[in-house]
Amino acid sequence: MKAKKSFGQHFLNNHSIAEEIAQAIHQMPFSKNLLEVGPGQGMLTQYLIRENEHLKVVELDRDMIPILQKKFPKLEIIESDFLKLDLKEIFSGKPFCLVGNYPYNISSQIVFKMLDMHELIPAMVGMFQKEVAERIISPPGSKKFGIISVFTQLYYDGSLLINVDKSEFDPPPNVQSAVILLKRKKDVQEPNNPKLFRSIVKQSFGMRRKMIRKCIKTFIPDHDFISDPMLDLRPEKLSTIDFIDLSNKVDAIIKERNSSKP
Repeated sequence: MKAKKSFGQHFLNNHSIAEEIAQAIHQMPFSKNLLEVGPGQGMLTQYLIRENEHLKVVELDRDMIPILQKKFPKLEIIESDFLKLDLKEIFSGKPFCLVGNYPYNISSQIVFKMLDMHELIPAMVGMFQKEVAERIISPPGSKKFGIISVFTQLYYDGSLLINVDKSEFDPPPNVQSAVILLKRKKDVQEPNNPKLFRSIVKQSFGMRRKMIRKCIKTFIPDHDFISDPMLDLRPEKLSTIDFIDLSNKVDAIIKERNSSKP
């Protein structure tokens, strides 16, 4: 069956890569419950199911359902859009790992949904467009470090597992691909005001050529009295921890000002 552009499908045709992805997720000590996103014709599924009887898959393309049912009669297939799923219901509120050769047109959205449910998802192994994969795991100081880097690295440590050439897919995409591992941090430092934290990060990278001092004027216009070296840096130079510290300082100033108002 031909891949459909509307679903962002590019079917992996290299068995050794599929097996390597499966081995990576099976090495996680908490991979008992496993959810595969976008299994397609089951290239990766066949290796995941060998060692995991708690595997479930979610597939939006209804034409793929009969193929999966024939290949894996006992497999639980959820015919749905992953982005619309209530992830708490998948394993009755129990933690699960996420894995997949993700449709490239929604791969970033999959990551953001995972971040919203980070308490449920201790690890993720996924195939991404290489540029997206690099943005997710890039360290501070890199030109590729940005919003998705900061938000992901708040909760997860990321690493590159495999670079995958476009020739390993049918049809070949126009871009190179990469498989990354995200493993949830044992100790997560949360910002005092998560909403403000997200706003500051988005505002900063929306002005990524400006110094942080100018980026936060939206939140505290007359902040020139603040003495902090990070204010003279550009956004990509700040780590996730730096953004948390910045957010907490701005939050404290806003609260102090609000409390002093008559």
